[in-house]
Amino acid sequence: MLAVALVLAGCSRGITSTPGESPNLEKWIAEVKARPAPPLDPLPVMQQFETFEYNAYAMRDPFSTAFTDEDGSNGPRPDSARRKQTLEQFPLDSLDMVGTLGKGGGVVALVMAPDKVTYRVQAGAYMGQSDGRVTGVFEDHIELVELVPDGAGGWLERPATVALEDQ
Repeated sequence: MLAVALVLAGCSRGITSTPGESPNLEKWIAEVKARPAPPLDPLPVMQQFETFEYNAYAMRDPFSTAFTDEDGSNGPRPDSARRKQTLEQFPLDSLDMVGTLGKGGGVVALVMAPDKVTYRVQAGAYMGQSDGRVTGVFEDHIELVELVPDGAGGWLERPATVALEDQ
């Protein structure tokens, strides 16, 4: 027990030192603080870029509507006054053709929507979210034409097909 007390007394003396008891450490700190700071590196030279003067002021603006007609249309447009049909609320790729009724020119397609309801579709009907108008119903597929924006304020017709689902 006596040995432990001596060791602890020796350790406590080193921990609780007061200023002035370690002159070498204080001297070294004063020397470090007195040294002048090292010089900073010079700033890098800025690269000079070649200037460019834009001279295409007289050319046609690529974002203008110069190619549209006077009334602002340049081809087919969706009919905003037309009442939307039930199958137009679903994306075209979520609709499945499951069968047909009739033969020859009187073929009616059976289309199952994601809500698990089967709808009758014939030529002239609309389906899909891109104003897809059915142009033909056949025993193994449905052909339609969708209207998609062309990016310049107009519309393009895009053919699409919904094939009979293989069981």
